[in-house]
Formats: sequence, C-alpha cells, structure tokens
Amino acid sequence: MLKVLLKKQLVEVFKGYFYDAKKNRMRSKWAIAAWFVFFFVIMVGMLGGMFTALSLTLCRGLADAGMGWLYFTLMGGGAILLGAFGSVFNTFTSLYLAKDNDLLLSMPIPVRSIIAARLLNVWLMGSMYAATMFFPALIVYWAVIGATAARIVCGLLMYLIITAIVLMLSTLLGWVVARISLKLKNKSFVTVVVSLLFIGGYYFFYFKAQGLIKDIILNAAFYGAKIKGAAYGLYLFGRIGEGDWAAAAIFLAASALLAGGVWIVLSRSFLKIATSSGRTDRVRYVEKPARQKSAFGALLGKEFGRFTASPNYMLNCGLAVLLIPTCGVLLLIKGQALCAAVDRVFTGQPDSAAVIVCAAFCLLASMNDMAAPSVSLEGKNLWIPQSLPVAPRAVLRAKASVQLILTAVPVLFASVCAAIAIPASPALKLLLCAMPLFFTAFSALFGTALGVRMPLLSWTNETAPIKQSASVSIALFGGWIISAAVAGLYLWVGYKMGAALYLLLWTVLSAAAALALLRWLDTRGSRAFMALD
Repeated sequence: MLKVLLKKQLVEVFKGYFYDAKKNRMRSKWAIAAWFVFFFVIMVGMLGGMFTALSLTLCRGLADAGMGWLYFTLMGGGAILLGAFGSVFNTFTSLYLAKDNDLLLSMPIPVRSIIAARLLNVWLMGSMYAATMFFPALIVYWAVIGATAARIVCGLLMYLIITAIVLMLSTLLGWVVARISLKLKNKSFVTVVVSLLFIGGYYFFYFKAQGLIKDIILNAAFYGAKIKGAAYGLYLFGRIGEGDWAAAAIFLAASALLAGGVWIVLSRSFLKIATSSGRTDRVRYVEKPARQKSAFGALLGKEFGRFTASPNYMLNCGLAVLLIPTCGVLLLIKGQALCAAVDRVFTGQPDSAAVIVCAAFCLLASMNDMAAPSVSLEGKNLWIPQSLPVAPRAVLRAKASVQLILTAVPVLFASVCAAIAIPASPALKLLLCAMPLFFTAFSALFGTALGVRMPLLSWTNETAPIKQSASVSIALFGGWIISAAVAGLYLWVGYKMGAALYLLLWTVLSAAAALALLRWLDTRGSRAFMALD
C-alpha cells in the first residue's frame, strides 16, 4: 500500500510531464521522455553547473586557509535552504491540505500509511533540490583536495543529514503555511505577495552573491573564529564533510531524533489539519438597500473577480502593475543621471532619452496581458457569457477593460514621473505621457482580439491558457517587438524629424490601431465570439 500511495504522490508532482493540460490528453512516450530530459538538463545542467562554478570559487581558497569545514558549512547550509524552500509549497499542498484527503481517509487505508507516503514524497522532493547544490560541492572538494574513504563516507552521511534537516524544516514551514491558510479569506493575494517576496529575495541575493563570496574568502579566518566561538555546532557540521567521524555520528543521531519527532508530531496532528474546513465567520444579516449595477459594470466586476481569484493569473499576466510605478519612482530619483548617460551615448540623436523611456514604458505595458487569455479562461463555461442577455461586444469590452484599467493607471503615474525627471520641451513631455497610454489601449484590445481568434478552451489546468496559448505569446512578444521598433527606428532615422513629431506619429498610429481593433471587436469579433464552442 505504501508503494502505491508513494507512486500516486510522485505522479501528482510530475503530472505535467505525463498529461498535456492544453490538449486534455496523455502525452506520447517520446514527449514524456523529452520532458524528463528537459527537467534533467535544468536541474543538473543549469542549477548543478551554477553551483559547481560557485564551489570552484570557494573550495581552493578556503581549503588552503585550513577552512575546509567553513566551505562545507556554507554549501551545506545553502543546500538546506534550497531544499526547504524548494519543497515547502509541495509540503503545504501534498502533506497537509491535499484535495484528496477526504477520499483517502474514507478508504480502508491506515492513516500511518498515508502520512508515511506523503512524508517520503516531501523527503524525496527536498532531497532532489538539496542534491543540486550539495553534490557539486562534494564532487568539487573530492577533485580539488582529494577523496579518502573517510571523506567519501562522511560526505554521503552529511547529505543524509541535510535531507533530514530539510524534511524537518519543510514539514514545519508547511504546517505554518497550512495553519495560516486556514485562517485567511483571500489566499490568492497572500500567494502573490509570498511569491513576489521570494522573487525579490532571490534577485537581491543573486546580485549580492559575488560581493559576499569575495568578502568570505578575504576574511575567512575572521568568520571562522566567530563561528567556532559563537556557533560551535556549525563548525562540527562543516567538519563532517572533511571526514570527521565523531561529528558525523553526533549529527546523524540528532537527525534520527528529529525525524522521529516529526513522525510523532505529525501522527498526532495530521487528522486535525487534514479534516479542518478552515475559517468560518458568523455573519449577522443586516437589511440594507441593494446597489444596482449596469450590465457592463457587472461584467467588469466578474472579470476583476476572476483575475484577483487566481495567483497564476495575477503573477503571470499582471506583474507589470508593480513594475511600472516602481520604474517611475526610480526615474524620479535617478532620471537626470540616466538622461545624461543616454545623451552621452547618442550624441547625434537629440532627446533620445525621452524616446527610449517612452519605448520602455510601452514594453512594460505589454507585459500586462490579462486580456489575451481571458476568453480562453471561460473554458467549458463559455456558454454562460454567450447566453447572457447582453451584447457580445459588452463582454469583450469588459475583458479588455481589465487590462486597460490595471495598466493605464500605473503607466500614467510612471509617465508623469518621467516627464518631471527628463528635461524636454512641454510638447515632448505631453507626448511622453500620451503615447504610452494609447499604446496601452492598443495592447489591451489587441490581446482581446487574439483571444477571440485563437482561443484555447479544452484545458484542464488554467496555466495552459495563461502560459501556453498562442494568443498570450503573440500579445507579449508582439508588444516587445513594437516597443523595440519605437526606440530603434528613432535612433536609426526618426531623430531627423525630431522627437516630438516622431512620438506624435506613434501616438496617432496607436490610437488609429486601437480604434480599428475596437470596431472589429464590436462587429466581426462579437460574431466570432458567439460562434465559439
């Protein structure tokens, strides 16, 4: 039974490799093999190669300074963090709040078998992530310093110890996330915020990594003395990789105790968490007048509700809502220095900075592509908007309006910031605000038209129309190409007519294209939408 349950858990984790949610059918054997080869290349080739380069940078310097233990402490600690955070959300969904909890608990399956299968799944996922960082470090150390029997055996034991610590941390963090999730009303925004914090933290440490590595190598003796004095356990942890049998025995015993503790605690709390229904508020009815909405207002509210209810939708199609005003604030702070640098590079093309910034705002605006998958996201429920007693054009306009509203407001804010920061004529500053707004309208209507012409309605997972549909790809990359053309054509020949006239032509072109797309959506597009099935 344990083997069957574990197989089920692993199939759920790698479901996308076996099943094509876009076409709603199983993949061929060759496609499955290709996906696993791709996964192997990413995990071993890209991540493993990156950590191999990091290990080569650290290993020789620390080992020559007698700080081999510090090398293993750093790489082992990094492997623990990578394993824990790589598997924590898998822990949250598969261990505590899995969708099949009710089904499995209603079957004659021992609860301990369910817990064991899910713990093994968490352990395997965490071990996989930890291995991508620790094994390159271990192999580099054996190749550079030398491989003895003690170093090989203790190195492998250190990996087992790391996986036990990862299991404990993943289980603990997953439990915390599960408990918080049960008390929250709007989980989508929490998921988005956590994802953004993780992405921000990743890029922060990525850009700081080179300086940190250099500082550690130059001050290895200082940091080593501090760790030995204040955190002797970390010193013993690093000594395992150097072949210290006593340190390996101590940590192995402690890891066994931790694993046993996790089993005991989870055995006692699993049923309570797995069967919890979450927060239920008691609401007292208070009579109040209902506010009547227009048909378009109701449709717009429905589209906003769909967008805010899906973390995948918000993260993949609406990230520029935050990026655009951030760029505007940065321009207020660094705008003059940026313009001076651009003017020094393009001395023969006056006002290049204003045109390049305008093109950059257009590029960022095209990164918001909520309209492109909006028709496809109706899926099997497409008949509902088709059968409503409203004009089809109102449905399509509502879908385009979500992207227009969520993008135009940040674009206007950023454009005003740019107009304040960039030295230019009043006419050029006005066009710097107007042109991105008209391009935003064009982008929203263009994405809606693509959604009508190239719908993907037979999906089983919403990530298929959001990430894998042709309409999203064309809307995104098409916007990038046009934005690049705005800047490139000006630097090539457009500067001869002046920046103001050049941006005016693009503004008129964007407005004309937007009006043409709006007319198409109101007429032929509406008929095409009603003919979809």
